[in-house]
Amino acid sequence: QVQLVESGGGLVQAGGSLRLSCAASGGTFSNYAMGWFRQAPEKEREFVGSISWHGSRINYADSVKGRFTISRDNAKNTVYLQMNSLKPGDTAVYYCAASTVGPGITVPGLYRYWGQGTEVTVSS
Repeated sequence: QVQLVESGGGLVQAGGSLRLSCAASGGTFSNYAMGWFRQAPEKEREFVGSISWHGSRINYADSVKGRFTISRDNAKNTVYLQMNSLKPGDTAVYYCAASTVGPGITVPGLYRYWGQGTEVTVSS
């Protein structure tokens, strides 16, 4: 059983930056591809990006490409989401998730473990 805990969310003005962290415990972190998702009010959960077991393969949703960067530190059992040039449309609860299926998975149902989420609000 893997536990995931996100942190780093908050309120930021448009154009600003935030760095989200997701700390994992209870399993072998490097066995899991990791993904970031977000869910805005009254919207479905949306894929943001994913990173493979050792970080060699990273995928992003078109909506965040060029602005967001995913990285991981397997020694610290942590995955990060650096978010730059934030827009009001990025406002959502952000979740990290762990998958045994493989990297590049965009479907939430194929991720086995989820964090509780961290809220990001971007003001205009």
